Amino acid sequence: MKISEKEKRELEDIYQSFLHDEKILKMKTISMHRGSNCYIHSFKVAKTAIRRALRHRKGNLHTILIGAILHDYYLYDWRADRSKMKSHLSHHPYIAAENAERDFGIHEPIKRVIKSHMWPVNFTEFPKTKEARIISLSDKHIYAKEIFCSKRFKAKREEKYLRQIDTLFSW
Repeated sequence: MKISEKEKRELEDIYQSFLHDEKILKMKTISMHRGSNCYIHSFKVAKTAIRRALRHRKGNLHTILIGAILHDYYLYDWRADRSKMKSHLSHHPYIAAENAERDFGIHEPIKRVIKSHMWPVNFTEFPKTKEARIISLSDKHIYAKEIFCSKRFKAKREEKYLRQIDTLFSW
């Protein structure tokens, strides 16, 4: 999919506004998969999802971008809170959607995308739209890359990841 320079700037502006939003910055405190945190993970998913959408010429880019950034916007450390440990995998998409609606006023298509990103773990929420499927696949792709990294160079890798997510169209 070819997009105009104007659309590219628009998407980059949205990306940058989320990248520096103080509510989103809280995601840096939530650890994720081996040397990553919720903040880094979400922006890597966003970049991957946009790249995938452009390559396959599918989906609403605004919905994909915002949905990918907010797909893990649950704002708690499930490893530290024993009560959330059992239900985190299946419940965090709903919590993320509620938090995103409260803090950013997202609309229904983005909420559905967020709620369905954990399919098939959460088998009740099938990703029915192109946008939801792109984000779900991108999330799994980034998860696999993060999970197979060694813990040995965690700090160095985090620096590298932060540089990688600095801008949306840096690939």
